Amino acid sequence: MSTDTPTIVLIGHGMVGQRFLEALAERGLTATHRVVVLCEEPRPAYDRVQLTSYFSGRTPGDLSLTDPAFIEAHGIDLRVGDPALAVDREARRVTARSGLVVDYDVLVLATGSYPFVPPVPNKDAEGCFVYRTIEDLLAIEEYAKNSTTGAVVGGGLLGLEAAGALKGLGLTSHIVEFAPRLMPVQVDEGGGAALLRTIEEMGLSVHTGVGTQEIVVGEDGAVTGMRLSDGSELATDLVVFSAGVRPRDQLARDCGLDVGERGGITVDEQCRTVTDPRVFAIGECALAADGRVYGLVAPGYEQAETVAATLAADESAFTGADLSTKLKLLGVDVASFGDAHGTAEDCLDVVYSDSRAGLYKKLVIGRDGTLLGGILVGDAEAYGTLKAFTGSVPPVSPESLVLPAGAGAPVQLGPSALPDDAIICSCNNVRKGTIREAVTEHRCTTVPEVKKCTKAGTTCGSCVKVLGQLVNAELEASGVEVDKGLCACFSQTREELYEIVLALRVTSFRDLLDRHGREGARGGDGCEVCKPAVGSIIASLAPTIGASTHVLDGEQAALQDTNDHFLANLQKNGSYSVVPRIPGGEIAPEKLIVIGEIARDFGLYTKITGGQRIDMFGARVEQLPLIWARLVDAGFESGHAYGKSLRTVKSCVGQTWCRYGVQDSVRMAIDLELRYRGLRSPHKLKSAVSGCQRECAEAQSKDFGVIATANGWNLYVGGNGGATPRHADLLAQDLSDAELVRLIDRFLMFYIRTADRLERTSVWLDRIPGGLDHVRDVVVHDSLGICDELEALMAAHVAHYRDEWAETINDPGKLARFVSFVNAPDTPDPVVAFVPERDQMKPDLPLLSIGLRPADDVLEGTATR
Repeated sequence: MSTDTPTIVLIGHGMVGQRFLEALAERGLTATHRVVVLCEEPRPAYDRVQLTSYFSGRTPGDLSLTDPAFIEAHGIDLRVGDPALAVDREARRVTARSGLVVDYDVLVLATGSYPFVPPVPNKDAEGCFVYRTIEDLLAIEEYAKNSTTGAVVGGGLLGLEAAGALKGLGLTSHIVEFAPRLMPVQVDEGGGAALLRTIEEMGLSVHTGVGTQEIVVGEDGAVTGMRLSDGSELATDLVVFSAGVRPRDQLARDCGLDVGERGGITVDEQCRTVTDPRVFAIGECALAADGRVYGLVAPGYEQAETVAATLAADESAFTGADLSTKLKLLGVDVASFGDAHGTAEDCLDVVYSDSRAGLYKKLVIGRDGTLLGGILVGDAEAYGTLKAFTGSVPPVSPESLVLPAGAGAPVQLGPSALPDDAIICSCNNVRKGTIREAVTEHRCTTVPEVKKCTKAGTTCGSCVKVLGQLVNAELEASGVEVDKGLCACFSQTREELYEIVLALRVTSFRDLLDRHGREGARGGDGCEVCKPAVGSIIASLAPTIGASTHVLDGEQAALQDTNDHFLANLQKNGSYSVVPRIPGGEIAPEKLIVIGEIARDFGLYTKITGGQRIDMFGARVEQLPLIWARLVDAGFESGHAYGKSLRTVKSCVGQTWCRYGVQDSVRMAIDLELRYRGLRSPHKLKSAVSGCQRECAEAQSKDFGVIATANGWNLYVGGNGGATPRHADLLAQDLSDAELVRLIDRFLMFYIRTADRLERTSVWLDRIPGGLDHVRDVVVHDSLGICDELEALMAAHVAHYRDEWAETINDPGKLARFVSFVNAPDTPDPVVAFVPERDQMKPDLPLLSIGLRPADDVLEGTATR
């Protein structure tokens, strides 16, 4: 490249800076310009939005947004760990810390922001941190090894993430927020209250409406506590400041660029500084023409695109951005969009609140029916649709948009009802029309292809589900047959494979793949999607089709994920949990003593669960058979906590003890749990039986729940708790014992027969054509004439049930798998280590840095050991 090639210097290489480089490359400007990047951090751009995921196993490399091949291919001179120290605008020259001097034709400032630390005494003491970079996280992780309690100053987005990270590191965690509620910018009082309840239930302590007056230090200068504005003192040995950010504009100030009164480099609609036409500013360091500093990544991306377009002589302007956000904080969905706080004149609110379930939904509606904005806490499933309709009159009533499924809501809207100008991906400003064009004009046929073509879904990922629905709808509208196969190995759905296995009595995955797999998959080994799915189908039908009923027999063993492979739940430090079945929560004192003795002898952590049984954590893999031998000898069975099968049937004490009870709920819970134990299904199953309408067993939050009435039992189906709670629907009422069991038999087998892989009953009930009415027609009224078959399948399961652990401990072949190292079977896994806590023990969490991750429902059972 000749010496007279124009030079673009980019100061800062965060997410916005990287997007600017990509925008230059897309317009061919990297071929006509020399591009030099001065990056302060010791690593290239990474995903700061997902920063906290580092504490759940992702490495800095996983978070990277920078492909070295991209940098090399476009000849970009990227200097990491070498920040700019001075800008000489008259000479158009930048000096870096290394002494490098670069002359520029265009200078782009993407210096981002810095954490605001309140000016309190001892704010720089040992044990005080900010939460902004990977290096910050590494420092916090190291210091936490010798800490017991952590406090976060700030209850906003990053503050809550920081508190969750401290809790994950094993610290007792506190959140101190000056405002009267958490996340005061995003949610209102009702949303903040719902969020508060959920977070406190997770074991975090929240202090709102108080400020930090002083950091208390000990004689060694290290943090020992915090003094708050209400006069109280909080004992803590680690403090994280996450009280907001400020634009990093000092470099601009030093070289005479105009900055706003409250910070931020002043720019026009092309993001050009108002002081110097050769200097631009983008991202959190820029004060946009509308007088706002944008702290979200999506507006920064728009600004990056605007500058690249301007340099390419294209007409472009940044006139403002959508501040809608959808987040998952500590596993809780939180979203806000449009005029979330109802600042418009003469607007109305539509609110749905369920404090028990931690749900809060509010829509702000204009007098003419226009959707102006909203807030969603606990369930943000409808966020994409609602945000897209903001500024217009939705084609259905506002109530139907906030009521949860099963609560009497009318017809719900899907993505296909959205107008073409609706923004689907707010991070990258991608509209529905653009996605449709990717399918119809650019011949994209899969979500990955559309993501590559449009950038939709490539940042936070919250729109990917809607994206998939739009792609399939557009393909179908174009007459293209959409591949709904289970995976790359099978063109059939799970439901179709179930029917094939049942009708043809297929007992082998290999046989099914060779006879019914896709052409290129036959003779292969299958994949991580189809192997456990087919394994589950064969297991659920084993007695009927003549297959082995034990999941570790022969080929079946190779189809299982880590949990089923060892008949135990893998925990985050590489140990396993032991969960014996306690039907209905009823247990004799002698069995309680056995559990206590086993936990003591093997040094296990014990916890009483919400499902009314006792978990024992910390068993090494080679200890599992020894533990279960004692449990089986005492009369215990596997609780199947590791499998996609029935977990528990919870109960209250019912009429036997309670003065309000009208039926024997304990007896019914025990009968149901013993009937359906070991039943393999597409996803885990939970149940409960309440002895009266007071609902102490919380039956309406279960896959199938039973509530006693004076005349018998009411049966509810399709409920679940978790991240997206759903109340169960009433299927039938005032049932006798026999009628109740018969309908549950039919319901469960119909679900197992027709559900998709890893699909909970709640999702299945919402997805299946006809919904609850169709299920009722099939299960109660036998509209398809299959109820005799469903009952027979369940009867076969009940008749052939055998406890998996009782058979395993008597089978030397199966026992051979329970070793940490095949080539050194007597060697325990050195990774499995513990430290004492509250008279028990807990995992030595610093070992998590090696990358072990839990193989539970979050990963949908795909992890392997």
